[in-house]
Amino acid sequence: MLLIYIKTLTPRINYTFRQVCSSILGYEVGFTSKIEEFVAHEGMKISYGKQKMGNEFFIQEAGLLNEQGFNDTELKFHEWENTTCFFKVSDKSDVPFDIFSASFYLLSRYEEYLPHVKDSVGRYPYKESIGFKHGFLEQPVVDIWAYKFNTLLKDRFPKENSVKREFNNKNILAVAEAFKFRKKGIVRSIGASIRDFFKLDIANFIERFKVLFYLKKDPYDIYDGLVKESHQNQFKWHFLFQLSNYSIKSKNVSYNKIKYQALIKSMGDYGKIGLLPGYEALYDFSTLKLEKKRWESIVNRPLKLIGSYNYDLNLPTLYNNFDKLEIERDFSMSYAETLGFRAGTCSSYLYYDINFERISPLVLDPIVFNSNCIKYHTFFELKTKMEKIKDEVRMVGGSLNILMNNKDFDNWDKEKKYLNLITYLNEK
Repeated sequence: MLLIYIKTLTPRINYTFRQVCSSILGYEVGFTSKIEEFVAHEGMKISYGKQKMGNEFFIQEAGLLNEQGFNDTELKFHEWENTTCFFKVSDKSDVPFDIFSASFYLLSRYEEYLPHVKDSVGRYPYKESIGFKHGFLEQPVVDIWAYKFNTLLKDRFPKENSVKREFNNKNILAVAEAFKFRKKGIVRSIGASIRDFFKLDIANFIERFKVLFYLKKDPYDIYDGLVKESHQNQFKWHFLFQLSNYSIKSKNVSYNKIKYQALIKSMGDYGKIGLLPGYEALYDFSTLKLEKKRWESIVNRPLKLIGSYNYDLNLPTLYNNFDKLEIERDFSMSYAETLGFRAGTCSSYLYYDINFERISPLVLDPIVFNSNCIKYHTFFELKTKMEKIKDEVRMVGGSLNILMNNKDFDNWDKEKKYLNLITYLNEK
């Protein structure tokens, strides 16, 4: 057991030490504020505080984990071997910065609680993040720091062993519009055809005609082919389906359509399934609750998985709403416009609500690649960056999670290109 001496066990200390030392490094963790118990412990132990007591392994605190609420703290950045860190402390500390305050700052998305200007569609701009500004957005720094910290621990306690994690993947498919032309209803189909005609979008007009008269497969109906390809290459998908009312931002087929309900249930035979909330549900609890009820009535089981694809996190309200509905896992922690680790980690972790200083049971699975960012990069750029990111994640035994959309596979060239990339990313 790794015993940690602290003066006061705060929720932030409990949360961060268990994530870094238990979830990432695999140690059983215990806390004590009794010096005699700490001295008598014969196994691995560290002290965390303002002053070193003797010759123990010591990490000097920066103070963030003893605070409540949020303040606009001035951060100073410096290099630690091949990565960047912050919350630098004195030379008395065996680690040159407060690794736990820095980890908490990123995991809790502390900076997103601070005043900031949202972008044109209401998102927290990734260019405002410290990860982007200081060049570590594409590194899982929390995990990298943890592994470096573990190396120092093992030098001091060579007889102690941590559990080595295995590199893994999660592939998530967001289905906001199950079909491009089919199952939209007569009124919507006629209206869309008239619009295409007057806009002189002849290609779309002809394609709709072919699909509706069964002369061509709907371009968004990629499910059977995706399952077949994935099975051949031995990887699986999580499927998130939208069940919103029709609106300006939600163009899906009706959740009442038998064909759509059959599709949702059939995908449950090939992977885990969950809910993709509509735009309105991300901001209104009653709408989210209604969509959850629809999902459960179709699938006949409790909703456990959820995720947002197009829209940003409304922190902390959105996660608190997920929590109220007893949803277990979320796949929303990403930036829509760029690759990278929004929370600085490639490990699953519990959501922490800074407003109430509360550890939630909601598990967040961070996404490094949200396919919304495809339009901002060339395929070569994406492939090159993802290859490097995969190497970083593999070195710390983390999880490489990607979030795609069924529209990403709507033609053969795109389908083969991205399936080849996904296959490579899933190789162990």
